[in-house]
Amino acid sequence: MKKSTLFLKRLGLILAVMLFNVAFSQNATLSGSISDAKGNPIPGVNLTLQNTSKSTASDADGKYSFSNLSDGPVVLVASFVGYKTTETKVTINGNTQQNVSLTEDSKQLEDVIVTGVVNPRAKIKSSVSITSLDVKQIEQSAPRSTAEIFRTIPGIRSESTGGEGNANIAVRGVPISSGGSKYLQLQEDGLPVLLFGDIAFATADIFTRFDGNVAKIEAIRGGSASTLSSNSPGGIINFISKTGKIEGGSMSTSFGLDYNNFRTDLDYGARIGDGLYFHAGGFYRTGEGVRQTGFNANNGGQVKFNITKEFEKGSITVYSKFLNDRAAAYMPMPVKVTGTNSNPDWGNVDGYDATKGALQSIYLTQNVGLGPDGQLRRAKVADGMHPVSKSVGVSASFDLDDSWKVTENGRYSSNSGGFIAPFPAQIGTAADIATSFGAGSTLTYAGTGTASSPETPFSTPNGLVARIHMFDTQLNDFNNFMNDLRVTKKFDKVGVTAGYFKSIQNISMSWLWNSYLQEVSDNNPRLINVTDATGNLLSENGLYAYGTPAWGNLARNYDTQYDVSAPYVNISVDATDNLSFEGGLRYDKGKVSGSFAGGTSSAFDVNNDGVISVPEQNVFAVNTAKETTVHYDYNYTSYSLGANYLLSSQKSVFARYSRGGSAKADRILFSGLNYLDGSKINALDFLTQGELGYKQKFSKGYVYATLFYSKTDEQGGYEATTNKITKNNYKSQGVELETSYNVTDGFNLRGGLTYTKAKITSGADNGNDPRRQPKLMYNFIPTYKFGAKKNTLGLSFIGQTKAFTQDSNELVMNGFVIVNGFVEVQVTKGLSLNLSGNNLLDTLAITEAEEGKITDNTVNYVRARPFPGRSVSMALTYRF
Repeated sequence: MKKSTLFLKRLGLILAVMLFNVAFSQNATLSGSISDAKGNPIPGVNLTLQNTSKSTASDADGKYSFSNLSDGPVVLVASFVGYKTTETKVTINGNTQQNVSLTEDSKQLEDVIVTGVVNPRAKIKSSVSITSLDVKQIEQSAPRSTAEIFRTIPGIRSESTGGEGNANIAVRGVPISSGGSKYLQLQEDGLPVLLFGDIAFATADIFTRFDGNVAKIEAIRGGSASTLSSNSPGGIINFISKTGKIEGGSMSTSFGLDYNNFRTDLDYGARIGDGLYFHAGGFYRTGEGVRQTGFNANNGGQVKFNITKEFEKGSITVYSKFLNDRAAAYMPMPVKVTGTNSNPDWGNVDGYDATKGALQSIYLTQNVGLGPDGQLRRAKVADGMHPVSKSVGVSASFDLDDSWKVTENGRYSSNSGGFIAPFPAQIGTAADIATSFGAGSTLTYAGTGTASSPETPFSTPNGLVARIHMFDTQLNDFNNFMNDLRVTKKFDKVGVTAGYFKSIQNISMSWLWNSYLQEVSDNNPRLINVTDATGNLLSENGLYAYGTPAWGNLARNYDTQYDVSAPYVNISVDATDNLSFEGGLRYDKGKVSGSFAGGTSSAFDVNNDGVISVPEQNVFAVNTAKETTVHYDYNYTSYSLGANYLLSSQKSVFARYSRGGSAKADRILFSGLNYLDGSKINALDFLTQGELGYKQKFSKGYVYATLFYSKTDEQGGYEATTNKITKNNYKSQGVELETSYNVTDGFNLRGGLTYTKAKITSGADNGNDPRRQPKLMYNFIPTYKFGAKKNTLGLSFIGQTKAFTQDSNELVMNGFVIVNGFVEVQVTKGLSLNLSGNNLLDTLAITEAEEGKITDNTVNYVRARPFPGRSVSMALTYRF
């Protein structure tokens, strides 16, 4: 017993000594400071210990620290945007000090990209044309909406005149035949926001917001986009979120100086444990906006959160988003055009400033009618574009044994909301509008009469009346599930990736439109009533039809689901140290089910006054008794082949050939087709592309140049604003240029241009230019840092040459350049004041028009969408 007790005591003593030694050996530290070549501290630098899960970031004074280290050799890796990544060998011995100096880098060609590639890859080694925009670069263009950001990306044509969403986005001359972004996909953290980019009144940008949660935006044109995502042969724009791995945050408050808008943003991220970090942030804004709507048109916000856990050979991120925002939707508006079709003079209508005005009004705030189930419903015009999105997702990536890697990214989103905006179906003189209701009809101002006196006769200086179709669309159910699973195996110089993409996208919406008359004015236009020759009132408070009789009464309802499965494979070969090849193959199979219905009319006492008025004699609503069943399959194969050759460590050339498809959704759901057989409907469009590119990095900058060719075989889709189906084939060729150059230590020039020669190759307009496609688009952004680089002054020039309004190539939209500017001044450490102006020269710049021609040498009134005029805002930001 005594021997046993003695043995246990000795064993305990040995264990205590061992534990003490272990504790002592794990109590070493590594600390120091990070600075630039001039000795200035650099905050926010990402620091990791190679082959471990330990990471941190430098603080506001450039200092960093690692604790609980073991004595011995380590490799300290320091990386930060705009500086070269450094690896420093350090031998840990107790409390160890190691300072690191970073040198500036032109960065763009060495940036690691994650969009359009199966594994992260340096730009200079990739065979794709891709642009990266960090937060600072985005702010330099002083954008007023998410879609305006895209206008600084070469090859991207973003018609950002519709407000916070509903933008038409095209790539390299590939057409916008029916609206939205049919061939280009918007993503958040590598997954599509919506499966289709051109859903009527529910485009992907409506459900996407840029705020402080975004670390950078990557945009790929053509290339591997065909094989690495569905319905995106033209390109991918990916919003990449901050993770909190680099500790820090910001809070900002901005407001309009010459317009009514207030917005506050807050975001923060940090480590909360060993290999565990988070990021959270969001914004809220309220105000009338950059156009005069007469009410609080922008009201809502977004919150996003993610948390990441790193392991020895991988990581898992759980992320979420809540968006509930309201923003005015700006439709085409009255514009005066004189001169000739080939040489027009675009200007303002008397009493309507097209750069400031809006069709919204305090006199038209509600839209009432029968809902999709036949019940009375009321919608607020102030809701505008109203996306509601609740999403949760998880992404994981692990390096396995024997050079295997597995990556998983999945997300479920609950999407709904609405879209409501006044659309001008016609701009005409009072006489023409009155006569359309019958000879002898007269117009009066609604609500101006009494029981003893008639309403005031219509009379304005311009004498114009707008026939308004209220685009009132309920977005009932746009829920989706997106999942992308990839497995990669590396065989020496060959990498093979097999993936499987799965998506389920619901599209349930109801079109519940009414017709009104209102005056043409940029200051709360008044509603107009119409009375026939015998004195019978044909309208009620400006509403003359529960429906849209001028367009065949488009009361509609969609309830469909799209189930897509897409296996794909990608092979990369590093043939030599300088030459690499990449190829991809993808097979998309879609199953579509559900139904859609048109409208029917009946007499209904909408206002419940016991009298059936003239508009109430034909109240259009969804015809639930006559639905069209939808049940068909579709499939298509996409492929892409690319090669990249490093001419040196600082320049490379690449070539790529690809073919991809894009499926249609709601745009083909109109009567007349066999929706039970996918082979008998025009469900698919195809895009074939070739690219030849050059990339070079200089000591003070970089340059990209890409020659491109594309051929589009399009079966056409329905566009509500023109009330027709467009079916054409197209081809385009051109060149993209993108560059940045540091003229001096504080003076940078950044810019890009795209020259495109595009033609329609089929149909009645064969040989014409596609509508709204300019031959030249460009942006030029000079910035200058002054005051010890603490302050920044910048301008942006974004423009394009002339284009035709429609495929008929008659009426020309003039070329334009929009000048934006900003100045940011550091008030004190971490606190800065920013003054930014958009469209400083108050340019009337037209991006689209409904009319295809005018009568030469007379005064014409057309419906067009111009950029908003001059707007100036101020922001106070604290970064910590």
